[in-house]
Amino acid sequence: MAQQYEIRLAGLGGQGIILAGIILAEAAGIYDGKFVAQTQAYGAAARGGFSRSDVVISDEEIHYPKAQMLDLLLAMSQDAYDDNLKHLKPNGILIVDATYVSQVADTQVYAIPFSRIARERFGRENVANIIALGSLSQLTSHVSEQALEQAVMKRVPKAHREMNRQAFEAGKGAARAALRLSVRPGGDEDI
Repeated sequence: MAQQYEIRLAGLGGQGIILAGIILAEAAGIYDGKFVAQTQAYGAAARGGFSRSDVVISDEEIHYPKAQMLDLLLAMSQDAYDDNLKHLKPNGILIVDATYVSQVADTQVYAIPFSRIARERFGRENVANIIALGSLSQLTSHVSEQALEQAVMKRVPKAHREMNRQAFEAGKGAARAALRLSVRPGGDEDI
């Protein structure tokens, strides 16, 4: 049976969760040459309702396209964290937007304020999803950094490419800072 890597991006409508999932799937499938399946679910409200995008990545054919036991969960809202944590594997990677997720029971978490970084550096929150993808490029090896960056640049409007490139870089930097904080005194990392 193929070894699959299951990722869920979850948050609220308007945060760009679905687009981030599509970009992640394109990065893995088109640019890294892996088998990939991407599914999405969202509430009836265009903004403020739940939004979820699952990406399943494999080196072999995928027989079931939906994520069941998550290897990585990115939660961009408190509700997304609360609703999806139970699906994360015991040794899975948990990443939260510290701007909106403040009550986290698990101690092995990368809390990065994606939305706050977007507001402070770019004057708009709508690049928080790209900042999150930049962070993912550092926190998992199942999609290459180069593939993610290529997929971002291919998907975003030409007029906003430079801002999105900078947002991706900001996410990479935030993740590297979070990784430095996660190194234990004995030199072991949480990942």
